[in-house]
Amino acid sequence: MEGRPLDEQELVEQARGGDARAYEVLVRRYQDLAFRTAWVIAGGADAEDAAQEGFVKAWYALPRFRAGSPFRPWLLAIVANEARNRRRSGRRQDDLALRVAEDRPSGDAAPSPEAAALDSEQRRLLLAAVGRLGDSDRQVITCRYFLELSEAEMAAALGCRRGTVKSRLSRALARLRAALAEQDAAAAAATKLPGGDR
Repeated sequence: MEGRPLDEQELVEQARGGDARAYEVLVRRYQDLAFRTAWVIAGGADAEDAAQEGFVKAWYALPRFRAGSPFRPWLLAIVANEARNRRRSGRRQDDLALRVAEDRPSGDAAPSPEAAALDSEQRRLLLAAVGRLGDSDRQVITCRYFLELSEAEMAAALGCRRGTVKSRLSRALARLRAALAEQDAAAAAATKLPGGDR
């Protein structure tokens, strides 16, 4: 069938055969996700470099790619490894939460100003709580909820087994709930009048 877009497996097979144009289509398809994955792990200016270097390394590793396997988790594992290497080398890390949680356009009608303000405040509070978590907790929550990766993709990106992803996510969510509850208690205490009711 002439003119139909190639599916991922066809693109991968052509790229494995040396077709740079097929690989370019794959790069365009996954460049945003690769960048966000690198940002979660390396942060800051290193994210773009890690994603680009990950694509280069994936190109050279294509002959070792197992035919018929899903490409996305394999690619994300390479990008994540590159980002971890850059982070370990002592490069600076910027604030992850604010960058990753960009507003996504919605197909729905525009919210009222009151609803938009409430959503914005809730988002700010959530991101502040996520920002206070440890690196490991922040990474697993970001991979699942901001990047919307599957368990298999999270395992590849984080360099661990799927079962480990489940347990890490469960513990991270428990710590996030505790941080949010602590934040709510502090906000409630701050709004009380000194000296009790008058």
